[in-house]
Amino acid sequence: MITLGVEEEYLLVDPDTALPVPWADDVRRAAGVASLAEDGEVQNELLQSQIEVATPVCMRMDEVGGHLLRLRHAVASAAEERGCRLLASAAAPVRGPVPVPVTPTPRYRKMEGEARQLVDEQLISGMHVHVAVPDPETGVAVLNRIRVWLPTLLAMSVNSPLWDGRDTGFASWRTIVFGRWPVSGPPPHFHGYSDYEERVESLISSGVIADRGQLYWQARLSERYPTVEIRCLDVQLRADDAVMLAGVVRALVEVAIADEKAGAASPVCPPELLQAANWHAARHGLDGSLLDPAGRRRSSGDVLCMLLRHLAPALEDSGDQREVSSLVHRLLREGTPADRQRRALAEGGMPGLRRLLLGTPAG
Repeated sequence: MITLGVEEEYLLVDPDTALPVPWADDVRRAAGVASLAEDGEVQNELLQSQIEVATPVCMRMDEVGGHLLRLRHAVASAAEERGCRLLASAAAPVRGPVPVPVTPTPRYRKMEGEARQLVDEQLISGMHVHVAVPDPETGVAVLNRIRVWLPTLLAMSVNSPLWDGRDTGFASWRTIVFGRWPVSGPPPHFHGYSDYEERVESLISSGVIADRGQLYWQARLSERYPTVEIRCLDVQLRADDAVMLAGVVRALVEVAIADEKAGAASPVCPPELLQAANWHAARHGLDGSLLDPAGRRRSSGDVLCMLLRHLAPALEDSGDQREVSSLVHRLLREGTPADRQRRALAEGGMPGLRRLLLGTPAG
């Protein structure tokens, strides 16, 4: 069974107003010395109101769930001690008139100087899943095979419909905000690892991006670990939904590796259709239709059924089929986290939304 790890980003907000607060250093230090969090599992991010957690390497999905619950509780407890709350929404629903300060590292200061407005508006939170691959060549083959499923993954994860106190009309506003960076969105198709490296080096040599950390494709090879890193997902309100998505991502990678070994044809979707599918998923989530991996418009339920059929061999081998299938069907029945945010706002106004978003971080 292939190993995996999960990273989640959160926002720190005022408990009364839900406005972001720049207290990440205090919260990280408190969480880092707590008995529930090991050294290095809680990290700062670009803005001082953002904080990131990272699970250890996991083999089973119950391990992923256990670590996410542990880390969410550790950071949430540290935040409460500091007088703020943890927000597991993929975009800040409200913002203050003054930008949140940047975490004072040379890299982040440079980004601020080059793209001030983008940095100021980077009040967004994602979920990243790392899945082990045996070598970089296989990793690139995996990227080529899973890229057509990234819009579906995004649609399943949408959790950022609100911005500046109003509905954006998008289920994942985070995707739109993040897509303004120069290297973002679905990755291109690569002709092997050497092609990947040549194109990455060309991007860095152009001077438009400073380093490989600014390859903001929705899936890429990790620079730190022998993994592919899937980055298209909004952070989740509930930890069990995060576990489901991690299980789906690992199964996608396992099927891609098996197909590559078997010499199966790699799926093809024109880049313009893939980009359109990604925008459509960010706009609508699972509300209505999706574009399937070939770029054909189908009902969301049909595309998710296609996904589960595609993943069935890997999910059966890992023993995750029952849990993942159950959570996918719950998602279709109850709606996405973006749907839950909109219902809370419609039924209870901003107080109702704050109750949903600032409740128990485990969900």
